[in-house]
Parts: sequence; structure tokens; C-alpha cells
Amino acid sequence: MPQDETPQVKAAAPLRRRGAAMRRAVLDATVRLLAEGGLEAASVAAVAAAAGVHETSVYRNWGTREDLLREALADYTDQALPLPDTGSLREDLRQLLTALGAFLDTPEGPALLHLSIAPATAETRSGRDAYWADRLARAERLLHRAAARGEIRPDADPRTAVEALMSPLFARHLLLGEPVTPDYVTALVDLVLDGLAPR
Repeated sequence: MPQDETPQVKAAAPLRRRGAAMRRAVLDATVRLLAEGGLEAASVAAVAAAAGVHETSVYRNWGTREDLLREALADYTDQALPLPDTGSLREDLRQLLTALGAFLDTPEGPALLHLSIAPATAETRSGRDAYWADRLARAERLLHRAAARGEIRPDADPRTAVEALMSPLFARHLLLGEPVTPDYVTALVDLVLDGLAPR
């Protein structure tokens, strides 16, 4: 072979992943790219290449990049933040908020949080709103179970309680850059539960 000719390296062919395996690979690749490079790094082409699938497979299963990002966000956060069921609201909330604090201390956590609160366009607003409504509704189940056990007042507003618990953690991360310590979680839970206690 002449010295001025260099071998051409072919790109690796996409793997023939299908069904659940393909979806898992794509969602994991999406989160990984978001954590490594932010929103701009998670193009459909980049996700497909990282997951080892064809771009057409991504579009066929998710339709749009926004739908893919939203499902990846929901899927990862639901896995990282399982809903506790210890039989005690105080312990449930401690576990949930501790998990949230740990989530915000990972590379993926801040990237996904910033994605979930990014300014919405007319096309993405309904999806973003639906994501947060679903996440809040999941957390509210802890309050509904506690009300049924008589741990909190039956007229307590679950949404307000969840917002009162979650908002300080996001403010601590986004505004102050301070860690979510066990003492902070305990103090926050005690403060909110004092206001929810039966009178």
C-alpha cells in the first residue's frame, strides 16, 4: 500500500437492540450524556450513537427529542428516589429527603434538575408541567397514607406539605450550594410535621 494512503476506519455498526433492551440503552445513554455535557450534548444522534442503536429507532419510539428527554428524566429520578413505605411518615420523609439530597450530589442529579426547570417553550411546557405534577403526586401519597393512619390532620393539604419539604432542598442546592446533611433533613421534617400534627 502506498505510504500516503491511510486506512479508513469504519464506524461501528449499531447493535440490533430491540424492545426493553433498546429502551433501557437509550434512556441510560440520554442521562449519561446530559450529566457529561448538558442539554446540548444529548442530541438524538449522540444518544443513538452512545446507545448503539439507529437514530430511526429513537424517533420511532419517542417521536421527538423532548419526549425522550422527559422520559429519561422521569425514569432516572423514579429509580433514584423510590417512595419509602416504613409505616411512619417521619421516617418516610427522612428517607425520601435523604435520597433527594444524595441525588443532588451526583453528576446526574444537578443535570436533570436543571433540565426539569429549564425555561419552557410552547411545545415543551405541557411536558415539563406534567413531569412535575406526577413527581409531586407521588410524594403526596406519603401524606395520604399518613392521614389514613391518623399521623396528621385529615384536612392537611398534601401538595402544600410536599412543596414545603422539597423547596428548601432545591434552594439549598441551587442558591446556596450547600450540602443536604442528615441534621438538616431531620430539622426540616420536624418543622413541617409540627405544622401537620393533629390538634
